[in-house]
Amino acid sequence: MDKSNLTKYVVIAFAIVGIFYLGFITKKVATLEKTVSTLKVGGADTTGNTAQPSAKPTVSLDQVKNAFNKAMIKFGDDGKKVVALEISDPSCPFCQIAGGKNKELNNQSPQFKLVEDGGTYLAPVPELKKLVDAGKVSFALIYYPGHRNGEMGMKALYCAFEVGKFWEANDLIMSGAGFDLMNNKVVNDKTKSGVVADFLASAVDKNNMKACLDSGKYDSQLATDSTLAQGLGVQGTPGFFINATNFAGALSFTNMESAVNAALK
Repeated sequence: MDKSNLTKYVVIAFAIVGIFYLGFITKKVATLEKTVSTLKVGGADTTGNTAQPSAKPTVSLDQVKNAFNKAMIKFGDDGKKVVALEISDPSCPFCQIAGGKNKELNNQSPQFKLVEDGGTYLAPVPELKKLVDAGKVSFALIYYPGHRNGEMGMKALYCAFEVGKFWEANDLIMSGAGFDLMNNKVVNDKTKSGVVADFLASAVDKNNMKACLDSGKYDSQLATDSTLAQGLGVQGTPGFFINATNFAGALSFTNMESAVNAALK
């Protein structure tokens, strides 16, 4: 091969790589711009879905305990002074914000900038976990399709809970990379179970995770959870219940703390 042809092929190769790289960056920027737009309009998702609930449903403590007992993912029992529920879709941006593990999303708005990063927002999920670990609060996570791309992520959380690795998997799913996984790379495609398993390999054995996802054993749990959420009057995500008190949207834990402390007295 003469030198001129070699140079031509090198240029073509670099051009192809550049096109693929540009496409990746463009897609990522588009996703972030869409999320920023969602945050700026205060909860109206740009796809037409409700990103945050606009009204607080009224429920009884018995209803909350019933939902807790029927939930797949739960810690503690309904005899605690505080029974907390999180209604979530792991693909929704506001649920990610409430999870406190996706700093890229949290830091896009001063309202949601984390305390640890110099802001005023105290993500509720990590704070509730601290209370669960201390044995003060019972907690359940219930799925509701608030953004509609989180089915694979939620089924992975069911599988992780089964082997005692829920929180480890949850931290990954609720990260910036997890958000990208569900909204860009997987998007509820069951054939991508191996991609999800590889992503969660640091938390859960990837062969076990793939087998669990491929089995379809938790497919019906998504509908069960959604029915539980609807029974509580939930229409969007995220939503939290501290006993019978509802906190709709990605509120800071400081908004919930007085209800928790009052119940713990």
